[in-house]
Amino acid sequence: MEHPIHVEERYRFTAGLKKVLGILLVVGVVLLAVGLFFGISGSGAHHHAEDSLESPIEAAESPVDGAVGAQSGALETLPGQGGEDSAHPRASGNPTADAAHDDAPVWRKQLFSNIWINNVFFTGLAIIGLFFVAIQYAAQAGWSASIIRVPLAMASWLPIAGVLMLVTWLIASHDLFHWTHESLYDVNNPDTYDPIIDGKKGYLNPVFYLARMVIFFAIWILFFFLIRRTSMEEDLHGGTSYWYKLRKHSAIFLVLFAVSSSMAAWDWVMSIDPHWFSTLFGWYVFASWWVSGLAAITLIVIFLREAGYMKIVNSNHLHDLGKFIFAFSIFWTYLWFSQFLLIYYANIPEESIYYIERLTSDYYSPVFFINLILNFFFPFLVLMTRDAKRHTIFLKIVCAVVLFGHWLDFYLMVTPGVMKDFGGFGLIEVGLILIYASAFGFVVMTSLSKMGLIPKHHPMLQESIHHHI
Repeated sequence: MEHPIHVEERYRFTAGLKKVLGILLVVGVVLLAVGLFFGISGSGAHHHAEDSLESPIEAAESPVDGAVGAQSGALETLPGQGGEDSAHPRASGNPTADAAHDDAPVWRKQLFSNIWINNVFFTGLAIIGLFFVAIQYAAQAGWSASIIRVPLAMASWLPIAGVLMLVTWLIASHDLFHWTHESLYDVNNPDTYDPIIDGKKGYLNPVFYLARMVIFFAIWILFFFLIRRTSMEEDLHGGTSYWYKLRKHSAIFLVLFAVSSSMAAWDWVMSIDPHWFSTLFGWYVFASWWVSGLAAITLIVIFLREAGYMKIVNSNHLHDLGKFIFAFSIFWTYLWFSQFLLIYYANIPEESIYYIERLTSDYYSPVFFINLILNFFFPFLVLMTRDAKRHTIFLKIVCAVVLFGHWLDFYLMVTPGVMKDFGGFGLIEVGLILIYASAFGFVVMTSLSKMGLIPKHHPMLQESIHHHI
């Protein structure tokens, strides 16, 4: 006899889970405080850029072995990067200007760069939650109806993410973004003037940058509240009219998301290296966000099932989520390789410097390859079989690895441009990860507790209940 399926489910955010998240938050704060204490008091806390000019990256002036060997000729001088005499591939191509602008204490730049990494990464998890919901409605998908509230709850982080991004920008923009220094645009000061960055001031200027950030978050938050409100009304009143509204809202959001997410990637990550550019960077950041978001959705769904909720979710739903993670890990790798290959093949100094900084550094080079192992080889090999995508133990391990791996991907995008040769991974990094992860978890779980776990009047819910592959 078939057991009745109840779709009227409410999640209860238990005191035990709140305690766990609270402990993680406290541990993160303690680790961050200890890391800052050692950073401030340590002998290496006040390195300045004039020291960093004597760095391993200067090895770029000599032939580079391995994958970047073909670029060695272009690295002797970098034409167009601060003048014909520029021999060091630094942020502006002007060592004097770099020394003037990179004189912040190492601990401060490390703190701000890690705050920025976590801001961007967890903003990505939130926006991908909303993107996942919109994709399902726009595509008229039925299989996902039973899990749709999980990514919707993830999007609850967006208002907090917007505040964190704005505050960090207002406080730390000079430490994070080289192009924000006014002396770079002073034609009358040859020691600091940078003609390349000056040529980009129409787009890279603080007022326009801040306006874009506000507009992006305003669009995302507006559609989040619009979609959530409509979904809640559907629970109350039923009928298909709300589903049609959700389709319309989702279709409009997807168009705006396609433009805003790419521009956000240029602004928040690519402009950290203001001379460097990649025409597929928006896609690359989206792919990293997308796989991370899928991993987060899968982990939360598994957590809820193991806690006795979402009984209509079965191994077939998990299989689909596992296939998404498997497939888009390959997609991310395709973009990773395409970006690397085209830049390597073209051998243009303005582009190749991005990989030179990461491949010729004793510190960043191992991270560069660990990033590829965690985000491609591991999920590809573990999730290759059908059974692996249907067992929670495999999915939990892969999702945890993928989440950390793509955090590491953003770390590798941001840190070399901000920290130069003084990047590291220690208490500050671990502390901030725990702080952001626990806060994100608290917001998502709180949001889930305020809505039904299953959209009981979703017109395609029966398709999800009987989903089989």
